[in-house]
Amino acid sequence: MRDEHAFIALYRQHQRGLYRFVYHMTGNSHTAEEVVQEAFVTLLRKSGMADERAYLFGIARNLVHRGWEETPALELSDEIPIAPAALDDLAQAEREEAVRTAVSQLPEAYREAVLLCDMEEMSYGEAARILKCPVGTVRSRLNRGRQMLAERLRTRFAEKRLV
Repeated sequence: MRDEHAFIALYRQHQRGLYRFVYHMTGNSHTAEEVVQEAFVTLLRKSGMADERAYLFGIARNLVHRGWEETPALELSDEIPIAPAALDDLAQAEREEAVRTAVSQLPEAYREAVLLCDMEEMSYGEAARILKCPVGTVRSRLNRGRQMLAERLRTRFAEKRLV
């Protein structure tokens, strides 16, 4: 990628999604920043990739697995500020926190599929390239991950009603 303007456009297009993916995989904002930076540096060295988005997410996933496996406790409460002004805002913030917490507690294989397909809106094919597995495996993991999320959220909100 020799064109600086093209790289900047690519960075602006994918930086947020890549950061969000790494943050949800590691639970650590500092780690997410470092991994995103390293992924873009690696992309600069390997210009001309056919699918730069999948390549970036693949790099980030590999970096998380290789170098940033041991991270401090999740920083889940830092991402969405709670707006105490209205009850609806509080309820929405509570639902978002519940979903974020439930996603962070999924086993890694399911969490990756949910993050890539549902949060990053990638196709099964893109996710399969990143995860280095067949499309059917992505579909299976996504289905199971969604089931686990639904169950965790049902349990959480059922407990909330009993309190």
